[in-house]
Amino acid sequence: MSALFGVLALAPSTAVAADWYTGAAQEVAGEEWIVAVDASATVTTNNSAFGTITATIAPVGNLLTDGLRVRIQGVAGTYSYPGAAVRQTVTGVQQEGTVLLGYEWIWQQAALAGYIGMNVRNNELSILDPGNPVVGTGIGTKVAADLYVNPTENTLFTANASYSTLFNAYYARLRAGVAVLPGVFVGPEATLLGDAFFNGWRAGGHVTGFAIGPMKFSLGAGYAFDRIRKGGYYTSVDGRIAF
Repeated sequence: MSALFGVLALAPSTAVAADWYTGAAQEVAGEEWIVAVDASATVTTNNSAFGTITATIAPVGNLLTDGLRVRIQGVAGTYSYPGAAVRQTVTGVQQEGTVLLGYEWIWQQAALAGYIGMNVRNNELSILDPGNPVVGTGIGTKVAADLYVNPTENTLFTANASYSTLFNAYYARLRAGVAVLPGVFVGPEATLLGDAFFNGWRAGGHVTGFAIGPMKFSLGAGYAFDRIRKGGYYTSVDGRIAF
């Protein structure tokens, strides 16, 4: 999952922080955040529902400046599909845990982070499906990257991607937006995702950057397509809090 937004905050000593979505470095009086927790959920009419929670930690220094990052992530979800080989509906339950080490660079109008580590993924099916090779528990090498850019003061571009050698699983999400309120952006988004059995894409729109209390949020919705169930729709919500 995913990436997040919101000004993380700055110490009074001219430190700079990357905006969750835009990467813009801004000076804000506050504490030196060392942990950011991101949560997201996506539901589709193609019978899938997944949730992700991610903790990004600065083991040295803080999240407001360039430095090392540790990322710990958990994913859980369920899905179903018509099994061609078994001639009935197959339900899958999936859990995944990831630990990554990386580095983040922060500039005045952008932020870039790269990670490498390992993931453990378990996938269980309601019935044995010879046509689905993505079954059981395994360990893989995983890489990920996040990019946040403010091309101008009132525009944004973000990209988040990952790949694991376990089941050749991949994920990429792109967003662009125009400010409609200070710190709130609206625009298109697109996602590619898949593995050795499943592949699909999503295209829609998002509203990103609005706050509820200490958390910042993003909402997305649009069209979803996968190779088995074909067309459908998705909705998503992302949120972040830092401390």
